[in-house]
This record gives sequence, C-alpha cells and structure tokens, in this order.
Amino acid sequence: MIRVVLPAHLRTLARISGELELLVDGKITQRSVVDALEERYPTLRGTIRDQASKKRRPYIRFFACEKDLSHDSLDTPLPESVAAGNEPLLIVGAIAGG
Repeated sequence: MIRVVLPAHLRTLARISGELELLVDGKITQRSVVDALEERYPTLRGTIRDQASKKRRPYIRFFACEKDLSHDSLDTPLPESVAAGNEPLLIVGAIAGG
C-alpha cells in the first residue's frame, strides 16, 4: 500500500480526511500513483495533472523523503521507503507570490 497525503482542497473535493492508502500495481512511480488516485477518486481527474497531456499542473508539487520530486520524470521509480509504505508521497499545492 502506498501512503498519499493530499492538500486540504483536494481532500475536500475527494471527500476524504487525512492520509490515504492506495493499492498500486506494478512499478511505483508518480504516474502509477496518480493513475490509481484518479481511478479511486474520479473527482480528482484534472486537478493534479492536465487530462489531455497528463503533465503535472504548475502549482502542484510532489515530495517524498524530504526531496522535491516534482521535476523528475513521471516514470522514475519513487523512493523505496515510499514503495514500501514507510513514507508517504506528499502532493502539495504550491504558493507563489512576491
């Protein structure tokens, strides 16, 4: 099971509270986790990544094991501790300003 933490506005949209656990088949990557997330919570489609291009939305970031994984390839395996369920994948809404 993969542990995922979503920002508050996406938890509200999906009608969940707190951390969630997902069963992900095959290689554990950003793509496979988001695929499983969108399959289980269809209301999240298009919120984390663009529905047509499947690219991450600009103000969404992925973190795990204290590292920003946002600019890694979507098919790069996530850290082993995330794949093992020891650490969560954090999907974070970024803030911009000046």
